[in-house]
Amino acid sequence: MDVGTVAGLWRYPVKSMGGEQVESSTVDGRALHGDRMWAVRDLELDAVTTARRLPALLGCTARFVDEPPAGVGPGDVADVVVTFPDGSRTTSADRDEMDARLSDLVGTRVSLVPLPPVHDKAAYRGVLASQKDLRQQFGIADDEPLPDLSMFPLRKLAALSIYATPVGIFADAYPLHIVTTASLRWMAAHGGDFDVRRFRPNIVVDGPPDGLAEQEWLGGTLRAGGLQARIEIPTIRCTVPLRHQADLPADPAVMRTVSRYGDRCLGVYADVAVPGTLAVGDPVDLVPAAARNPAAASLGRLADRVKRNALRTGNRVLPR
Repeated sequence: MDVGTVAGLWRYPVKSMGGEQVESSTVDGRALHGDRMWAVRDLELDAVTTARRLPALLGCTARFVDEPPAGVGPGDVADVVVTFPDGSRTTSADRDEMDARLSDLVGTRVSLVPLPPVHDKAAYRGVLASQKDLRQQFGIADDEPLPDLSMFPLRKLAALSIYATPVGIFADAYPLHIVTTASLRWMAAHGGDFDVRRFRPNIVVDGPPDGLAEQEWLGGTLRAGGLQARIEIPTIRCTVPLRHQADLPADPAVMRTVSRYGDRCLGVYADVAVPGTLAVGDPVDLVPAAARNPAAASLGRLADRVKRNALRTGNRVLPR
C-alpha cells in the first residue's frame, strides 16, 4: 500500500538538543546513522538526563564536526559542535569547556558523554521516576491520573525502569521515530504551532490525506529505499513539544491539542526490521499488519486489560 514519500530525514547528534537534516542515510539495527551519539549526564543523579528534566537543553542545537564515518556507534563516536542559545559554539573535543557551559546553562552539574559500549550497561542505568517526576514531565496535574503507558510492551517498560535509554542508543524508547505531514497539518488545524522540529522525528512521510495517518500503520511494516521498519506503538508526548526550542517559541496550545485530539500521542515508534539506505524523495509503502482471528483478538484484548491493571497498580506504588 503506497503511503507517500520521504519528506525529511533528521538525526540528533546530542540527545535533547536540536538536530540536523540529511538528504540520505543508512539505517542499521541501532538507528539512523549518527543518531543520538551523545547525551547529557546529570552528575548529581549519576544518570543520563533529558530535556524533560532539564528543559534548558532545548535551547541548544548540535551537529557533527565532520560527517561520521561508517561504523560509528556505541563506544566509537564522532565529535560534535553544540550551538548555545546565545549563538556561541563549543565542540566535544573541549570537554571541560563544554561541561562548564552546559552546567551553567541548566543550573546543575552535568557532563556531555559519548554513547557507551553495549557491554557497559551500568553507564545506561537511570533513576526510578517518582509520581512527581511523571507529572512534571507529562504536564499532569495532581488530581489527574498518571499517563497510560500500556501501549509499551512489558519487556520494554521493564528495561526502561532500569535504564535511562535502551542499551546501544540514547533514544527514549525505540530506534526510529516517524511522523507524517498529514498528522502535523491535522493537529495544526485544531490549534497550535506544529513545526516538525518540536517533535524530533527521524523520518517525515508526506502523502497521506489529513488525519492521524500513521496511527493506522501500527503493527505493519513500513518500507522506504532499502529500509524496512516495524511500526510498534504510538509516540506518547511529554511537555517537550510545547517548550521553547532554539528559535521556536513556547506554545502550550500544542500539547492541549495533542492531548485532546490524539490522546497524548502524535507519531509512531518503530524497530528496524531490515537495515538499509533511504533518501528524501523515496517512495514509502506499507505492508499492513495481518488480521488476527477472533480468538486471538479476544486473548489480545484480555492481555491488554491485564497489563493496564498491572501498570495502574505499579503507578500507585511509585514513590511520590
